[in-house]
Amino acid sequence: MPPDDPDDLALHRRLVSGDRDAFDDLYRRYAPTAYGVAYRLVGQQLLAQDVVHDAFLALWRVPEAFDPTRGAFRTFFLSLVHHRAVDTIRREERLRARTERAANLEPLVDEDPADTVTERSYLGIRRTQVRSALDELSADQRRVLEMAYDEGKTQVRIARELGIPLGTVKTRTLAAMRKLRTLLEDDE
Repeated sequence: MPPDDPDDLALHRRLVSGDRDAFDDLYRRYAPTAYGVAYRLVGQQLLAQDVVHDAFLALWRVPEAFDPTRGAFRTFFLSLVHHRAVDTIRREERLRARTERAANLEPLVDEDPADTVTERSYLGIRRTQVRSALDELSADQRRVLEMAYDEGKTQVRIARELGIPLGTVKTRTLAAMRKLRTLLEDDE
């Protein structure tokens, strides 16, 4: 078919005036090719059929979207199919991702309850170790860590509130973290 098929232009003009037969003729002419494009992109027969259906429905609703001065009808319609197929792929990927996230919220059926008990026990022991290690820090180092981690303050704000230089806050934070790491590594 030549790119600027006069039959396409005549059918389109009739479609714009609401001629149902013109729509049927365009459907018979382009449905197989549109399905091929859609199927190559989405890879599933039912989805490809939906894409073609949506594209023809869009053409029926707004036939004025095709502008003959901008190109051939065939190019216009097949690009419409292409865009619908890409939208379908994106929608299906979002749906699959949402389903996977929802599936991961369910606890595993075969999960061993002993693992949960062991983990809770370990966390309790580890909390005790961290509290003990925090007691080993100087009051200044502990205060800087409390302000940063418990109160969520930035180092600049901590320096301002304590009335000390920013470099001092950074030094205390680094020294405290190194000491905690050493103390907690020894506990393990």
